[in-house]
Amino acid sequence: MSSYAETMNQTKTKGGTPALLALAISAFGIGTTEFVPVGLLSSIADDLSISITLAGLLISGYALGVAVGAPVLTALTSKMSRKSLLLSLMVLFIAGNAVAAMSTSFGMLLAARFITAFSHGIFFSIGSTIAADLVPEHKRASAIAFMFTGLTVATVTGVPLGTFIGQAFGWRATFWGVALLGVVGIIASSILVPGNLKEAPPAKFSEQMKILKNGKLMLAFLITALGYGGTFVAFTYLTPLLEDVTGFSSKWVSIILLVYGVAVAIGNVAGGKASNQNPLRALFWMFVLQAVILFGLTFAAPFKAAGLIAIFLMGLFAFMNVPGLQVLVVNLAEKYVPSAVNVASALNIAAFNVGIAIGSFVGGIIVDGIGLIHTPWIGAIMVVGAVFLTGFLRKVEQ
Repeated sequence: MSSYAETMNQTKTKGGTPALLALAISAFGIGTTEFVPVGLLSSIADDLSISITLAGLLISGYALGVAVGAPVLTALTSKMSRKSLLLSLMVLFIAGNAVAAMSTSFGMLLAARFITAFSHGIFFSIGSTIAADLVPEHKRASAIAFMFTGLTVATVTGVPLGTFIGQAFGWRATFWGVALLGVVGIIASSILVPGNLKEAPPAKFSEQMKILKNGKLMLAFLITALGYGGTFVAFTYLTPLLEDVTGFSSKWVSIILLVYGVAVAIGNVAGGKASNQNPLRALFWMFVLQAVILFGLTFAAPFKAAGLIAIFLMGLFAFMNVPGLQVLVVNLAEKYVPSAVNVASALNIAAFNVGIAIGSFVGGIIVDGIGLIHTPWIGAIMVVGAVFLTGFLRKVEQ
């Protein structure tokens, strides 16, 4: 019996690899469009004659679009086949970025970002559950991490390349390039994602409401928002921080973002492996180290060498928690609300982006109020909140 189960697990893993690759390719395009404005804030602000803080709404506005779209549209599209839904999402993604590229005003650009974000929310919510279903249970966090590799590779190559293109040819050229990534994504999904994916039964509205009544799931969502969002108080304004506080010229920003992205990729893989067995324990220590690094960045930022080391470490821990947080919610949902796992996953994607929105918004207030240098330690306070909540959830789940 054990040999049969082992054979089935091997088959499951091998069969899931092409689909996981397709998910990662699409995640690359989506990840690039989410974070590429970080490197273009100054260019967009100058071109549209707006403040850096207002331009920062392109990050928080997108995040709010994900937060709204993920749970609502996941529930509304629950009867669609997963492959059809994935392809439809990439069509929306391509259209949204094309509109962004043609925007002549900040309002139009912000609206295009908000609409594009709808595709992001559903993609990562159903993508996480697909990835988890494609592999044996003990490899779930690693499978989710593999899908999110597309997101992390976007920060390694997509964001710095998009920044370079924007500086050389204008920020609109970057959005045209991102739309082209969407075309690659839709081709990859149509070829590599099988049509016979396991379909989750549509969750009744009453079942979905059970998620909101479950204290442990709600606590997990809050941990996601605080632990992931804390970094974005500083990360959203990383370009002006590097230029105005650390003293790097704009031509160095793309290279530094590339280094940051390498750290993110390393952290994502390490986080997936660390979270396979005990996500809560792994998350607790990730958040502790993340908070320490953010506090340290406040003191290191004025110095080039120390600042670069701190930023690399910030990147290492910024995404390390993503696989653990997502597999934690999937596991909790399967335990307490098994009929609404997709919706729970979507709500956690919303929580990630509520964290981004709060972090970006708070960062903007800090920049306008007391200055760029204070963004890291205030972000660290959010992460400290996640440390305490994770410790509490560990205790009640034992």
